[in-house]
Amino acid sequence: MSICPKNRSSRARRDSRRANWKMNAVNLVKCSKCGALVMPHRVCKACGSYNKREIVKIEA
Repeated sequence: MSICPKNRSSRARRDSRRANWKMNAVNLVKCSKCGALVMPHRVCKACGSYNKREIVKIEA
């Protein structure tokens, strides 16, 4: 079964319902090893470490 609305919604009612759909700014934290800004719970792209341990070798 699909939705079958009884009456048409006005543009104002439809758009006010969609008004809360907005993007959030990306949350960034400092890397514990090198201090670069990275997304939380991800390997640092600058030094290749996660949770103070080297996970990926970065070539210079």
